[in-house]
Amino acid sequence: MMSRTHLKSNPRYLGTPVLIEDGVRSVVELTAVVDMAVDERGLVHGGFAFGLADYAAMLAVNDPYVVLGSAEVRFTVPVRVGEKMRAEARVESVEGKRRDVSVEVDVDGRRVLRGRMTCFVLGRHVLDAAKAS
Repeated sequence: MMSRTHLKSNPRYLGTPVLIEDGVRSVVELTAVVDMAVDERGLVHGGFAFGLADYAAMLAVNDPYVVLGSAEVRFTVPVRVGEKMRAEARVESVEGKRRDVSVEVDVDGRRVLRGRMTCFVLGRHVLDAAKAS
């Protein structure tokens, strides 16, 4: 299991890879910490579940030049501080540079997010590609 993408990702905010199967699937876990809360009751901002799902999608593709092009997700239940989120991403189709990836995030058997992400594998770093435009 070796990540070839997003090598400087902070596990505190994006999660820790548990499984990486290149071009097939990944599993990533993230425990919600106090810094993620938006209120005194410990409600975690949905952006952290989304970021975890995005990171899992990137690791499922696992190419140094993978980027997220679009996403469609549904949040189904809230996450609280202290809960461990587990994301699973699966590459569903490959068409040229495009990768369609399904993502699910669970907490203790409860689905908190489900969606589909469209990723693209570029020929070079996205910042280098942006300069050429």
